[in-house]
Amino acid sequence: MFSSLKVRNYRLFFTGQVVSNTGTWMQRIAQDWLVLSLTGSSAAVGITTALQFLPMLLFGLYGGVLVDRLPKRPALLVTQSSMALSGLALAALTLTGHVQVWHVYLAAFFVGLATVVDNPARQSFVSEMVGPDQLHNAVSLNSANFQSARLVGPAVAGLMITGVGTGWAFLANGLSFAAPITSLLLMRARELYPVKRTPRAKGQLREGLQYVAGRPELIWPVVLVGFIGTFGFNFPVWLSAFADHVFHVGAGGYSLLNTLMALGSLGGALLAARRGSARMRLLIFAALTFGVLEVVASLAPAYWLFAALMVPIGICGLTVNVTANTTVQMATDPAMRGRVMSLFMMVFMGGTPLGAPVIGWITDTYGARAGFALGGVVSALAAGTIGLLLARVGGLRLSVGWHGGHPRLRFVQREREELAAAA
Repeated sequence: MFSSLKVRNYRLFFTGQVVSNTGTWMQRIAQDWLVLSLTGSSAAVGITTALQFLPMLLFGLYGGVLVDRLPKRPALLVTQSSMALSGLALAALTLTGHVQVWHVYLAAFFVGLATVVDNPARQSFVSEMVGPDQLHNAVSLNSANFQSARLVGPAVAGLMITGVGTGWAFLANGLSFAAPITSLLLMRARELYPVKRTPRAKGQLREGLQYVAGRPELIWPVVLVGFIGTFGFNFPVWLSAFADHVFHVGAGGYSLLNTLMALGSLGGALLAARRGSARMRLLIFAALTFGVLEVVASLAPAYWLFAALMVPIGICGLTVNVTANTTVQMATDPAMRGRVMSLFMMVFMGGTPLGAPVIGWITDTYGARAGFALGGVVSALAAGTIGLLLARVGGLRLSVGWHGGHPRLRFVQREREELAAAA
């Protein structure tokens, strides 16, 4: 489960990211709650989320082109330092009592600009640290790292918001970037697995898009995470609305919802690390279950039941993310990985500027339950449709039978099932 941590460079990277990710989750919770406190609007929270991911939608593909041209470690030093400055600036404004909602919007957009390069660079740099044999394990542990921080960050943020105010959460996030910056500086360059950088040339963006379009093993995971990222992952909008307007549990209750979802996500990441491989059928099943669970949670009559459902939703959501991420990385030529991963992240995260304001408006107009249910329905329909398309293209059909006294559903080759029936 933890085999890639034997690699010194990755171990340094992993440790630095634990600290930084904790600060990032503290800022996310504080940012959402601050906007809701300043405006009283779920749509405003949606706008904040949209602005943070808008640069990925607008410039994500160009970020991938840059990442394929640039050395990954220096690029990450620049992006991590930029995000640290954003957190410190927001902390100064909040602690001095001068913060306004447009300041939060601007800070979110600035972080999004840094993310355009930071995300594909981090995704691509993993393979340079651990090599191809440990890539799946390292990708899964990266997700476990992020979700472990998600367990601690929201809980600490909830205590800080209720105890001393949101400004201190922003300050903690800004200071937390010292850890990944230090880890990058301490790495041994001779122990990396170097990837040949792509020389500057015309048509590289178009080349990356054509590369993905011609490979079904890449295009279908990208399409699926696009639907789920746009409509199914608007949790800052939904959870803040459920905590404030439906169950009236305040910032502490909101942070608990995020913590429980992180607990499920951590479990999903560790399970993915143990599996050792990624399969398309697992991706489809996890995405379908994820959408159905969101619909069920939207109908929950009590806070404790709604909170309990955050755990399996977290497991399924993380399984979708890790499985799609690993499938795409393993099927991509290293020289194209920056462009392919930027497309993956652009679709997964860049759909948020389109979905978050719409979901926020629906949540404000028709209620949190309607907004959450809509996200689940779209996610489930996307998973089901893509699953059926893949089955049809692959010559598969659904087989219903019994195994060990239990009903069993599976996809089998048409020829195999026809031969079995004839026999």
